[in-house]
Amino acid sequence: MSSSPSGTLENAGSLFASYRGLERLHDESVTHDGALRPDWAPFATLLEELGPDELQARSENARRIVREHGITYNVYSDPEGADRPWELDIVPLLLPPHEWQTIELGLTQRATLLNLILKDLYGPQELLRTGALPPVLVFGNPAFLRPVHGVRVARNIYLHLHGTDVARSPAGDWWVLADRTQSPSGTGYALENRIVSARVLPEEYRQSQVQRLAPFFAAQRETLRALAPKGAENPHIVLLTPGPYNETYFEHAYLARYLGFTLVEGGDLTVRDQHVYLKTLEGLQKVDVILRRVDDTFCDPLELREDSFLGVAGLVQAARAGSVTIANALGSTLLESPAFLAFLPTLCQRLLGEELLIPSVATWWCGQAAEQRYVLDHLSDMVVKPAFGPVAQLPFFGRNLTKAAREKLAADIRARPFAYVGQEQVGFSTVPTWVDGKLEPRGVAVRFYAAATGDGYSIMPGGLTRISGQSGNPVLTMQSGGSSKDLWVLSDRPVAPVTLLTPSGQPATHTRISTELPSRVADSLFWLGRYSERLESTLRLLRCLLAQLSDEGSAEVPGELSALAEMLVLTERLPKKFAGRIPFRKLEAELLQLVYNPARIGGVRELVLRLRQIASTVRDRLSIDTWRILTQLQLDSKTRAGRLPLANALNVCNTLILDLAAFSGMEMENMTRAHGWRFLDFGRRLERAYNLADLLRASLFVDEKSALTSVLEFADSTMTYRRRYFAELNLGSVLEVLAADRTNPRSLSFQLDRLQDHALGFPELQSANLSATVPQQVAALSTKLLQIQSNQPADRARELLKELLSEIASDLSSLSDQITKLYFCHTLSVRIGARL
Repeated sequence: MSSSPSGTLENAGSLFASYRGLERLHDESVTHDGALRPDWAPFATLLEELGPDELQARSENARRIVREHGITYNVYSDPEGADRPWELDIVPLLLPPHEWQTIELGLTQRATLLNLILKDLYGPQELLRTGALPPVLVFGNPAFLRPVHGVRVARNIYLHLHGTDVARSPAGDWWVLADRTQSPSGTGYALENRIVSARVLPEEYRQSQVQRLAPFFAAQRETLRALAPKGAENPHIVLLTPGPYNETYFEHAYLARYLGFTLVEGGDLTVRDQHVYLKTLEGLQKVDVILRRVDDTFCDPLELREDSFLGVAGLVQAARAGSVTIANALGSTLLESPAFLAFLPTLCQRLLGEELLIPSVATWWCGQAAEQRYVLDHLSDMVVKPAFGPVAQLPFFGRNLTKAAREKLAADIRARPFAYVGQEQVGFSTVPTWVDGKLEPRGVAVRFYAAATGDGYSIMPGGLTRISGQSGNPVLTMQSGGSSKDLWVLSDRPVAPVTLLTPSGQPATHTRISTELPSRVADSLFWLGRYSERLESTLRLLRCLLAQLSDEGSAEVPGELSALAEMLVLTERLPKKFAGRIPFRKLEAELLQLVYNPARIGGVRELVLRLRQIASTVRDRLSIDTWRILTQLQLDSKTRAGRLPLANALNVCNTLILDLAAFSGMEMENMTRAHGWRFLDFGRRLERAYNLADLLRASLFVDEKSALTSVLEFADSTMTYRRRYFAELNLGSVLEVLAADRTNPRSLSFQLDRLQDHALGFPELQSANLSATVPQQVAALSTKLLQIQSNQPADRARELLKELLSEIASDLSSLSDQITKLYFCHTLSVRIGARL
């Protein structure tokens, strides 16, 4: 298949033959008469060679990669909750080299201009004194932070990262829709879009000569290092996130890992003597640069928003003292007000002596009399936005309002004119999008990014491309059902591979990487180990019961099954009403509730959810393969609830146990033996020891033979026992296998040995006496275990065994409290249903 000089395909295939853009709108790939644009023709040919079936298969492969990588965008009202997979269209948006050069110059100019405006408004305020800007536009805007006025920023860079939302006019010209100056999101998603699209369209990507994104991130990282306060030879950079419930938390964790920064939450930081420190297991570590993804008003509850739990008390004073650099600078949200768009052409001439290269969409600020009259006279054709307030707030589309609603809006504008902005309603250009096995036009807008460098700004040769969820939808946001696609900035020459790693043959630069372990992260890893073991323990016990129930058909539960149920009552896993012989159907219904009911505390689905939540808080510490396993674990738990056959419930338990084994294997084989792994494995061993001691204690209260069979099965030690003993079950032999055998990974002795190893390897605390108590507590547990081994299981010793096992369980609970007190006491997280 070949393309003619005009860009039309000869013998066009099934993909583009019937594709047409929307009437009166610019289409990125075809002209109004359906001819392919020259810059799209080579790529269209490659897609035609793939054909619809192959393109659909690759689209499904892209969706699978997105799920495996755990790329999510949290939409709070979405049915999938906080784990909505990122929507990525397989067909990229192409941008030819000559067009990119113009855009690059315009974006550089715009970022430079906005940085100068911020420098003046938080400094001498000459723009206000001379009337270039109306004072109400600044002082009437809640985003203007008076506490940071006069605070000097490193190298006068207020905008370390600037995002510009742009779209095409119907004539094909680019115009700016909005500026993102606070903490622009999307660079991480743009990078993931590139990784996925290049993987599913490798040949097309190579032949299209697409410019790489890595140089942009390299420049961003080096600039942040250069912005560190004087004297910081090896600057410590952290990425401040609101936490895992933020809609773009995936990006925060992804960028922290990619750039080599420490991902922190507000509670991980503290200010001492006007310096910011990271609270780690080893003590306080000084922080030099904060790349923030927290809204600036939430960054300091002392001087900004007092009800914030996301920031750091005293952060503004530390910035005022010059001991820490914050990027973007506090107060930069000011320029996200759409009202500034109306003044940028004049300000560009004043500050740069140039015309604005990329114009903004036509904007009228209603705080000016003539502009207010124009907006009111043309309200039915306007898009009305709040001049101040959240940028995510949906605008009013005049043509969609009823007469009564339009009159109310006009009255509101007259009452508070300075609070409203009118903009021309633009028609977004369209781009080919893969929908239901064919190409359809969808509205498209792009967020481009500029990162500060030592002498200007570096522009990402790509961006976050957003497309509408429905044809003709004027709102292009992920929150409103939109999706994304990769942006390929084409080059007129071959593009060399680029990486953030040091090139071969060059000496590596020794820089600080995120090896510190914040106490909050250690806490989460500890509980990740606890909950993964707790879930496995619950699954193994349920499997024992379900397997026996599946083999029984009588209306009454037999003695062996009744004994196991009574043990679970004694360990508080089943309600007390299930003690003794009970009807078969009642026990079956209870077990199905434990497997499928998400509201059942201690049930399978509740534990899976809790495990997932904890894992999300340490996502930047987990490998992609480990996260893929956790994602699969979550998917396997989503079987619909109801009265399902016992065999189905048994299959769910078996599948989840295998997934947990895979997670445990990844943990053992892939995690470095640093403090993070120690706390994770310590939590796992602590939980396993507690569950086994508690179950052994319960077995002493019921029929011995029935109970011991179940305990061996629960501990996955039935074959070990059979190979070692050729006699009927007896308590002494079972205790030898499950309590005394140091070679059995499921025994109490094995768990205590591992706990002792970890305790001795924990970081030293300021008080040696305090840190020494953990190994001493573990040693005391081992002493009690020796007492169990020395007592014969005769009737006179059963009471002593019950007491010793109960004390071991209680001591393990105290050990957990001691670990929390010594290492995690500053955290505010609450573990609901934390049984131990």
